[in-house]
Amino acid sequence: MADSSFDIVSKVERQEVDNALNQAAKEISQRYDFKGVGASIEWSGEKIEMRANAEERVKAVLDIFQSKLVKRGISLKALDAGEPQASGKEYKIFASMEEGISQDNAKKVAKIIRDEGPKGVKAQVQGDELRVSSKSRDDLQAVQQLLKGKDLDFALQFVNYR
Repeated sequence: MADSSFDIVSKVERQEVDNALNQAAKEISQRYDFKGVGASIEWSGEKIEMRANAEERVKAVLDIFQSKLVKRGISLKALDAGEPQASGKEYKIFASMEEGISQDNAKKVAKIIRDEGPKGVKAQVQGDELRVSSKSRDDLQAVQQLLKGKDLDFALQFVNYR
C-alpha cells in the first residue's frame, strides 16, 4: 500500500482578510468614539495601513481589525502589525499578512515531528510547505493533533490529506 500524506502550509485567504478589513472600516466610520479623530483602515499596496490622530485611537483601530479577523476564522498569528508611528499630526500602524512557512520554521516543525511524533512518520520541506507522510493514517492524525497542541508562533493549516 502507498504512503498516506498531507501538507502543512501557512496560507491566508486574501478575500477573507479583505472582508474583515471592510467590516472594520465600516464599524470605524459608524462608531461614535471615532468621530472627528481621522480614524481609517485601508490597503496600502500589500500592507494594511491604520491611521488616527492619537496613539490610543490607532491601537483601537488595530483591535477592531483583529476582532474582525478572528470572527472570519483567520489566525492572528498570520497578522504582523508594527508599532504605532507618529507621522505629522497623526499616528499610523502598518500591518501585513504573513504567508508561507520559512525554512527555519519548517525545520522546527520537522524536528517536533521527528522527536515527539509516531515512529515511521517522515517530514520533508518543499519550498514554503512541509510534506508529512506515513504508512498509517492514524499516525498522520496523531501528528496533526501534536502540532495543534503546540504553541507555535505562526499559523498552520493541513491540506492535501490523501
